[in-house]
Amino acid sequence: MRAYTFTQPRAVREAVTQAGTDTAFLAGGTTLVDLMKLDVMTPARVVDINRLPLRGIKLDRDGLHIGALERMSDVAADRNVRRDYPMIAQALQLSASAQLRNMASIGGNLLQRTRCGYFRDVSTPCNKREPGTGCAALTGINRTHAILGTSDACVATHPSDLAVALVALGTHVHLVSGRGTRTVPLDGFYALPGSTPDVENVLRPGELITGITVPRSMWAANSVYLKIRDRQSYEFALTSAAVAIEWRGRTIRSARIAAGGVGTKPWRLPAVERALTGRPATPDVFESAVRTAADGARPLPHNGFKPALLRRTLVRALTVLAESR
Repeated sequence: MRAYTFTQPRAVREAVTQAGTDTAFLAGGTTLVDLMKLDVMTPARVVDINRLPLRGIKLDRDGLHIGALERMSDVAADRNVRRDYPMIAQALQLSASAQLRNMASIGGNLLQRTRCGYFRDVSTPCNKREPGTGCAALTGINRTHAILGTSDACVATHPSDLAVALVALGTHVHLVSGRGTRTVPLDGFYALPGSTPDVENVLRPGELITGITVPRSMWAANSVYLKIRDRQSYEFALTSAAVAIEWRGRTIRSARIAAGGVGTKPWRLPAVERALTGRPATPDVFESAVRTAADGARPLPHNGFKPALLRRTLVRALTVLAESR
């Protein structure tokens, strides 16, 4: 995947180099400002990057290119996105509130921090915020926490809806620093907590997201994002499903599936994809294919309902796609 640029990379690289490594970059500020008010994040410097030329929504033979400073609401409303990548538009529309979507940037959304209450409360132990202090969620209130990809050090759920859809579609993220540019798959961009939950991704000090590329595919236009939550608006997912299917008649030729609300990162489900490939789109096939969706899950005292809810969410998303043909 080539590094797609919306502007001269030198100008952005120079700005990032001048900012230094102990810097927080400010775009919409919908996460950073809140966490600074809570003393969860205390950067030495905050640099407003909104004047950098990192905007644009472009569709070409390689796929969909979105600049990191594009606002969520603008991407969700884009005609090409809604037509060719409906899953992305749906994930954005189901995120946060209308006011926040008007401010929040695409790059910022992909880097938003977990909404775990213990992470945001500096009076409680949290290995993600302060390594080595422990994880209060393990024995605390953990109904909304992760069941996949967890460790004894952290069970915080990844918060982004958009990232789940983008991972399902094989998105690449473009990065720049004083050392140059690089491109990495978004699925590999996020890190599992392991023993170092404070390391959430492969972003290096002083490195900045400049944009993303969602490749063209046969399944992207046949896609849906389904979000299950406690209330209809302004709430994070208990479970979510990003499902894209390439059809051959009534048969599933290939599928791309990721889940949200259950993992410490957006959670690809390749075993479910394989179970669907070459099979007819029937309720029995859907039910059978999703049986492995929660394999390896480690439910906590308050979220033992999530494995079953995840499977039901996937079946519902598959059903919606099959019935919409």
